Amino acid sequence: IMKRKWNRTLCKVKLKRKFEVVEVKDIMLRPKEVVCKWVDAFNNHDVEEITSLYHEDATNHQVTNEPAVGIEAIRAMFTNEFAAADMTCIVEHIFEDGQWAILEWKDPLGLRGCGFFHVVNGKILFQRGYWDKLSFLKEHNLPIEWNPV
Repeated sequence: IMKRKWNRTLCKVKLKRKFEVVEVKDIMLRPKEVVCKWVDAFNNHDVEEITSLYHEDATNHQVTNEPAVGIEAIRAMFTNEFAAADMTCIVEHIFEDGQWAILEWKDPLGLRGCGFFHVVNGKILFQRGYWDKLSFLKEHNLPIEWNPV
C-alpha cells in the first residue's frame, strides 16, 4: 500500500484561490447563459444589448437570408428586423455542449425554429438559425419578397 504525501504548498494555493476576489466583469458567461441574455434582449427589441453579446467579427447566418458578417452588419440586421415585425422568442429548450448552445424556440403565432450559437470567451462568434421564412412573412402580414437586410 502506497501512502500519498500531503502537499501543503498545493493546498495553500488552492485555498488562496478559493477566497480570491474576482470582479464580476472577469467572470466568463457559459454559452447557455449568453443565449438566455440573448433571448431577453431579443424579446425587449434591444439592439444595443443584443449586439453587445457578439464578437466584433461575428457571423449571424439565418439560413433564409444572407449571413450578416461583423458587428455592424448584425446591428443593422436586428435594427431592420425589429422595425419590421413584433417578434417574440419563447424558449422551449436550451442545450449546451462545450462552446455551443442550441436554442429551440417558438413564437406566440406558432412559428418554430432553432438556433445554434458558438460562444467563445463569453461572446457569440457564430450563430445559425433555422426557421420557415414563408410562414413568418404570412404571420406578420409582410410581403413575400420582404428582405430586411
